[in-house]
Amino acid sequence: MHPMLNIAVRAARGAGSLIARAFENADKVEVEAKGSNDFVTNVDKDAEQTIIYTIQKSYPKHTIIGEECGIITGEDNDYQWIIDPIDGTTNFVKGIPHFAVSIALKVKGKLDQAVIYDPIRGELFTASRGNGAQFNNARVRVKAHKELAGTILATSFPHKQKASTDAYMGMFKDLFLKAADVRSGSCPSLDLAYVASGRVDGYFQMGTKPWNTAAGELMAIEAGGLVTDFTGGHNHSKSGNIVAASPRLTKEMLTVMRPHLSPAMKL
Repeated sequence: MHPMLNIAVRAARGAGSLIARAFENADKVEVEAKGSNDFVTNVDKDAEQTIIYTIQKSYPKHTIIGEECGIITGEDNDYQWIIDPIDGTTNFVKGIPHFAVSIALKVKGKLDQAVIYDPIRGELFTASRGNGAQFNNARVRVKAHKELAGTILATSFPHKQKASTDAYMGMFKDLFLKAADVRSGSCPSLDLAYVASGRVDGYFQMGTKPWNTAAGELMAIEAGGLVTDFTGGHNHSKSGNIVAASPRLTKEMLTVMRPHLSPAMKL
């Protein structure tokens, strides 16, 4: 295992242990509203600090970008850690056991290492640039579907972008009619990890943030998948609109989605 991936795994497991203990003691979880339909808990903050401490202990000069902490600029900005201590906070708050720790490392602007850890199931997804993706240390690949028929897709509803509901529901309807099923788990990192490991065949979502998707993006790519924005470009980290699947399936998904794109989605 790459040394930096090893540190990321250690950080994810440490945060995951804290999160799993807190999940069993829901009455001690303190919830705050950051914005409309956007929540943070004391556990998010404590888990993030656990991750930051573990990374900085080994790499004190690296930059860290976190959902809660913002940007901690280090002396060596060529190395940027992108972390989400609990991707799926609302699930965590509601007692739904579907959330994950997400940690990615960019080196000179390119995704290089990735960890997604599900602390409830004890499932570890990892990827290193050029060395593939793994689930619990076993190599995984995306399912090489050539068409939507018979596929299972993953998504999450745009609860922070309700003004785009009509466009999203148009995409959802047309994809649903062609696929076998579409499922919503409200945890982008796990959706992407599930694409990489073949548990679902494709994924699309509107309004994601880099800390939700950075680790999963590298996993999907290293597992043989393609990750794009809604137009087939590479603006997903800025637009928040993301599609992931095998190359052939991504192309078909984009074709189905295209008639429903607003002008803003094409930027």
